[in-house]
Amino acid sequence: MNHIRLEAEENVPGERLDKYLGTILTDQSRSYLQKLIKEGAVLVNGKPVKASYRMEEEDHIEILMPEPEEPEIPAEDIPLDILYEDEDLLIVNKPKGMVVHPAAGHRTGTLVNAVLYHCKGCLSGINGIMRPGIVHRIDRDTTGALVICKNDYAHNHVAKQLKEHTITRRYLAVITGVIKEEEGTIDSPIGRHPTERKKMAAGVKNGKRAVTHYKVLQRYEGHTLVECRLETGRTHQIRVHMASIHHPILGDTVYGSPKNPYHLEGQVLHARVLGLVHPVTGTYIETEAPLPKYFQNLLKKL
Repeated sequence: MNHIRLEAEENVPGERLDKYLGTILTDQSRSYLQKLIKEGAVLVNGKPVKASYRMEEEDHIEILMPEPEEPEIPAEDIPLDILYEDEDLLIVNKPKGMVVHPAAGHRTGTLVNAVLYHCKGCLSGINGIMRPGIVHRIDRDTTGALVICKNDYAHNHVAKQLKEHTITRRYLAVITGVIKEEEGTIDSPIGRHPTERKKMAAGVKNGKRAVTHYKVLQRYEGHTLVECRLETGRTHQIRVHMASIHHPILGDTVYGSPKNPYHLEGQVLHARVLGLVHPVTGTYIETEAPLPKYFQNLLKKL
């Protein structure tokens, strides 16, 4: 039984309890959450309530959720672009369109399915059956370097580096508009969007500190190629931060324009450099993922 505790965010007064929980527990259907509420498995301020209960600021929510029966994830012989590998770590160059781990609607064809086959099941188990070896993620339409841990010791060591912001992560992005300054830093907290609950937003009161450093590499007519270095690692951080300064990433129809003149499949964002201290040897290793063809072709067009 999972015992989940939540505190209502500042921007949810008046929102229905079942709707609010659906935006937080995105892996669960609204009907399932309504079932839990009806069965008294959801308490607000220590008392059972109805699904139609209207939230108040700083409400304390407790959820007793049964352990899910997680399906067995099949290992699939999907080719991997390997940047580095030893008995502890695997760093791959994730292609565009590939989901990192299985979820509703994506049980097969994910990076996890591929690494289960490649590593013959020898992966860290800290994040459970659905996310073996996964320490961090990148979005489905973001390409580039991603580290997989083959054992729990390596996982804990890499996770500690992520928490302490000591891992090198540099991305290339094509953004809309031309940035005048050569470089800059965006230091703005990121949290859930106050009205569009499936999106993130910068500058929100309930957000966590997020820092992105950017540098201009090339200016084009109407667009700019930038390198972004992550100091923190929040959900959609680069996409949200660049949109917050009115330079959304080209192709990002969630945080930018719905128009798609270059017929792109999602945002033009590539995790080019990943560097970390090896959990066993203590040496610093750094990998560089080559630009995908679509990115190279776009730069030629620009």
